[in-house]
Amino acid sequence: MAMIETINLTKRYGDLVALDNLNLTIEEGACYGFIGPNGAGKTTTIKILATLLKPTSGQANVNGLTIGYQNREIRPRIGYVPDFMGAYEDMVVQEYLEFFAAAYNINGDQRKKVVLDVLELTDLTYKATAEVNSLSRGMQQRLSIARVLLHDPKVLLMDEPASGLDPRARIEIRELLKELRRMGKTILISSHILHELAELCNQVGIIERGKLLFSGNVNEAIRRAKVGRTFHVMLTDRTRQAAEMLTKVPGIKKVTLRKAEDDEREATGDGNVIEVVFDDESATAPSDIPSMLINSGFRINGYGEEAVNLETAFMRLTQGIVQ
Repeated sequence: MAMIETINLTKRYGDLVALDNLNLTIEEGACYGFIGPNGAGKTTTIKILATLLKPTSGQANVNGLTIGYQNREIRPRIGYVPDFMGAYEDMVVQEYLEFFAAAYNINGDQRKKVVLDVLELTDLTYKATAEVNSLSRGMQQRLSIARVLLHDPKVLLMDEPASGLDPRARIEIRELLKELRRMGKTILISSHILHELAELCNQVGIIERGKLLFSGNVNEAIRRAKVGRTFHVMLTDRTRQAAEMLTKVPGIKKVTLRKAEDDEREATGDGNVIEVVFDDESATAPSDIPSMLINSGFRINGYGEEAVNLETAFMRLTQGIVQ
């Protein structure tokens, strides 16, 4: 069953098209990673699904209900976590949660139980009497998640929940999201921390300039980005001459010379790295390249196949490298 569905969803701000005929389907119980450059349309999509923005055209459904026509019925079924929570001066954590529980008509002993339950789930019990403004950024994000769990929504909409967090806080948020997924929540999460999305999500959507470029499982995104086998060559010197020689080798589809990244600099004498892309059915085996270079008088400091991951897929798909 599709828990979230958009059909030709479009949002314009004057001449600016923030969303361009977005067609998105997220199944019940999925953890869906929504990735794209800044300004791609991620936050606009999430705000429309959270009933906070009206689309210009098209349709969006949550749990079979239509945004714009059944918002009152949709809101109890969703929990929206923005990238930054609002400040509540002089309010302690437990009061903050009780305030929102009351807004959801959770009263009496049930309210007390629900508040204690979400404090325990988000590991904030020991901060129950702390002022909200005194919490670290990571704890405030956990409190923001605790707030949206009070009414036990089926769908969680999270806009950059790990933004600005230190490594420990990101790990804690990631573990909390894994637990929520085990509870059967449908989660839509936007993030720039791609390696964590690859570990957490079973599906991803890649969006750029309001257009959905890819939607599917992580492995399929990586497979699509793997346009031939790519190897990196690092030499002590004469990198340009080696690159020119490799362009003439049968079975090599593309040779690119680029500046070495920080973790490669020690292995490159002149600061350059050769990227060699082989055809899928190359006449030359990649393992032949080192001996070929050595026999031609070049000295190799490093040679290995590029690891294609979600970050590679994101870069290639958003730059139009993959057709």
